[in-house]
Amino acid sequence: MSVSDKHVFPVYLNLNSLIMGHLAIKWSGVSSSRSLHMLHLFAWLSLPHWYGTMTRRSFMSDEEIEQILSNVQSDDEDAIDQLFEETDDESDPEYEPGSDDLLIDDEELNENIAEAENRSQKRKASKSSSTNQRKSSRGNNSNPQDQQQPSTSHTQRSASLVEELPTNNEHLTTWNTNPRNQRQILSTSRVGIMARKYALATSTLLLLLISGALSSERVKRQDDEGEDEGQSADELCKDRPPDEYFRLTTTGDCRDVVRCDKGAENGVTRLAGVRCPNSLAFDIERQTCDWKTNVKNCDRLEKPRKVMPILKTDEPVCPEGKLSCGNGECIEKELFCNDKPECKDESDENACTVELDPNRAPDCDPTQCVLPDCFCSADGTRIPGAIEPNQVPQMITITFNGAVNVDNIDLYDEIFNGQRQNPNGCQIRGTFFASHKYTNYAAIQDLHRRGHEISVFSLTHKDDPKYWTGGSYDDWLAEMAGSRLIIERFANITDGSIIGIRAPYLRVGGNKQFEMMADQYFVYDASITAPLGRVPIWPYTLYFRMPHKCNGNAQNCPSRSHPIWEMVMNELDRRDDPSFDESLPGCHMVDSCSNIQSGEQFGRLLRHNFNRHFNTNRAPLGLHFGASWLKSKKEFKEELIKFIEEMLDRNDVYFVTMLQVIQWMQNPTELTSLRDFQEWKEKCDVKGQPYCSLPNPCPLTTRELPGQTVRLFTCMECPNNYPWILDPTGDGFSSK
Repeated sequence: MSVSDKHVFPVYLNLNSLIMGHLAIKWSGVSSSRSLHMLHLFAWLSLPHWYGTMTRRSFMSDEEIEQILSNVQSDDEDAIDQLFEETDDESDPEYEPGSDDLLIDDEELNENIAEAENRSQKRKASKSSSTNQRKSSRGNNSNPQDQQQPSTSHTQRSASLVEELPTNNEHLTTWNTNPRNQRQILSTSRVGIMARKYALATSTLLLLLISGALSSERVKRQDDEGEDEGQSADELCKDRPPDEYFRLTTTGDCRDVVRCDKGAENGVTRLAGVRCPNSLAFDIERQTCDWKTNVKNCDRLEKPRKVMPILKTDEPVCPEGKLSCGNGECIEKELFCNDKPECKDESDENACTVELDPNRAPDCDPTQCVLPDCFCSADGTRIPGAIEPNQVPQMITITFNGAVNVDNIDLYDEIFNGQRQNPNGCQIRGTFFASHKYTNYAAIQDLHRRGHEISVFSLTHKDDPKYWTGGSYDDWLAEMAGSRLIIERFANITDGSIIGIRAPYLRVGGNKQFEMMADQYFVYDASITAPLGRVPIWPYTLYFRMPHKCNGNAQNCPSRSHPIWEMVMNELDRRDDPSFDESLPGCHMVDSCSNIQSGEQFGRLLRHNFNRHFNTNRAPLGLHFGASWLKSKKEFKEELIKFIEEMLDRNDVYFVTMLQVIQWMQNPTELTSLRDFQEWKEKCDVKGQPYCSLPNPCPLTTRELPGQTVRLFTCMECPNNYPWILDPTGDGFSSK
């Protein structure tokens, strides 16, 4: 094969270009993950198109490139020279000197190399000067556009060098190796030297091109870093809770926020970023993503920082019985956290959590807290009456939230069909937290007649969480006491048995809610959730401090002492295979266990959580539902009924109401004596028909719900108006 047929090029030319390309990438700051693809590009660029099709090892495999680059880890010239020497033609077993080599004019090559080296020195000097100018101008707040000028000069130099390098065949001389036609024979060393010089020129060109192309990006990156200079992560995160999100800038589309992450292994504080989906923006005040039209605080970097009182000092700063406001003013301790700002800076109402409230309930003292009126324990896991676990009945409470009407009454009749009985011979019971709107009060009346417990779930069921978390005493009074009044009147429940409440969305209302409950003679709340733990928690009274953390974001748990029972909601372990799956966050409502998609999964959830309770301290197992979830899939209902019947085959499991749990805790009774436990014998086996089979379908309106006509089903007389927040009896209210 003659040179005129196909031009070829020695492998070391490509090798040198690859090495210099690698160094160019390294100097330019390009990430290593992209370097392999760029090296292939350099190998292609190192061979001008007029070389034609290559017939020798022009491109190298990924493995070869990686092996070579692994040996070049520094910019040391000796190491590079050594590598060039190792890749000389004479060391290549496949290379035959003088057979197919492509040579160039030695004199012109020397001129081009000298010119390239000269321009390279000028570029380095210009770069050094530009860097100094940038530092100086940055210190004087110069225009960032001026800092990008070096990239233009680099590009111009690179372009001029391209024009000056040989670009056509008139600078080439082909040498035929046939002895009969040979005019000039070069030694192997001469071939290697000239080819190496051309490789150096090509590599220098590539270095200048890549440095010019990336200089603007490098300058921009340096400018961006300069813009971020200011507060460090430690400064931004000082005195800031780890769950608070804040902005670094008010520019942009209001989607990006960060929070402080202080859990790094090396102890370094980092900023963890979060971005809302498209069309949404982050509401700094509510700490959540919402539609952009609903977010009005995109101009704010962070939540307002409240002034905190000075509660802990090395030396007393106030007289005995008084505490310091944030501004140093001293006021009576009792005035803190009473919903009435007394400090001029209002700091006395800013430290009112369970952990910070100066007037918070004391830690549990078992010598002072005794049954039947009080029960507490240090961690909440102690069994009442110090009974051995194997003598404690495993109580299971089934509760439903929401309206009771034609959409779900058939479900309740199927679960509580009167045929399923506890080991003591009494029918199994449930607790219904009834909301007002769309409720059939004739159905409520019949559930109560059959021995089920009726509790309240609010009157309006407003969907704004802030309404419940920050509601006033009067708000809670109107919602809960008003709802009880409606149930008692239109379901004709007159025995005073409506004694429990559950907050909508489980949004606890803090001390105001529990103050109202005590004043209105409510006995228990069933809204507070306990985080998933190895051992579940027993219900407790709030005379003393809660035995667990206030679970959930923005929850407003009570910090003061209250004469109220808390029927705590232990979170369920929702892992599909607890022996294999990694830990997952718990779920308090069964329908909030989002991973449960089939009846088989639901059955495993029920049995696993039963075993968690039964095999530890036998704290009551709560199964809390929304009726629509159970009705959404027939297999869910069938699996629940199957589970109930399976449990009733035992002699140590009871399905009871919330009130019955409290009754047992007030008078702990061992399993062997539980069949005669009188508190559980009331309405043991109810028979008979509903009080009325055709309730009055009262079509009613109210000025509080303009334009709405709502039917109120009741066995009682129809009211004048639809009962609502300002008129719970429906008799009408003043227009004042």
